[in-house]
Amino acid sequence: MERDTRGIVDPESLLRHVRFRRYEPAPALRPYVENYWLIDWDLPVPYASHILAHPSLNLTFQWEEGDGPPYGELTGVWAPGLYSRKLSGRGRVCGAKFRPGMFRPFAPDRPVSAWTGRVLPYADVFPATDPAAVLSPAADHDRAAALDAYLLPLTPQFPDPQAELACGLVARIRAERTVRRVAGLAREEGLSVRSVQRLFAAYVGVSPKWCVLRYRIHEAVEAAAHRDVVDWAALAADLGYADQAHLVRDFTTTLGVSPTAYPAT
Repeated sequence: MERDTRGIVDPESLLRHVRFRRYEPAPALRPYVENYWLIDWDLPVPYASHILAHPSLNLTFQWEEGDGPPYGELTGVWAPGLYSRKLSGRGRVCGAKFRPGMFRPFAPDRPVSAWTGRVLPYADVFPATDPAAVLSPAADHDRAAALDAYLLPLTPQFPDPQAELACGLVARIRAERTVRRVAGLAREEGLSVRSVQRLFAAYVGVSPKWCVLRYRIHEAVEAAAHRDVVDWAALAADLGYADQAHLVRDFTTTLGVSPTAYPAT
């Protein structure tokens, strides 16, 4: 799959320390699951990875040498700030990243906001399985096939129009820089602001305003990481900020470091 590093803080460093790959799920799962992602590492010294999360939930099966048997987790949208994890020794993760808005059909009894900012055992939500069945295969396509085999029987039998609406709205926010205000988005979709907010709480897990801000910061991080010189005033205007100071404030609050200091971190 095409490599998209948005959301990975210092992707060049991450890719020097781990093997990171993405694969498509089975066709029946693609409306719900954006991709499978696989990571393997064998590190002589510990390494800390940092992720600026998308508005997605992730189902992961994991194993780390010396940390007990393989296990599974469900991670809600990580809204508080950076999601950080220290990796050491040898380990492996096989994950399924759900499309924003499309996790709810797998667990319709609770709003997705119930899991925001939480990491919990996957079996609290999904049927129990043997995590080793997903993690053990040596070949990537066999691990992806194992994820398919686990998730396909759980595929919702009927479409959920509200999930599809939420997914489409998040996709608009991500793709269209002209989407800068929740009121404008709601008006263009023929909805009230309150109905959009309720939809996002139930199906996305974070507010539409959070999504607008997060995708803006993704773009700013990409600019800081891949350009030698960044015109922050021009970038702020392009992303819909009133001025450069507002972009710098949001960037610093989210990442804990200023834009000018970021490339050196």
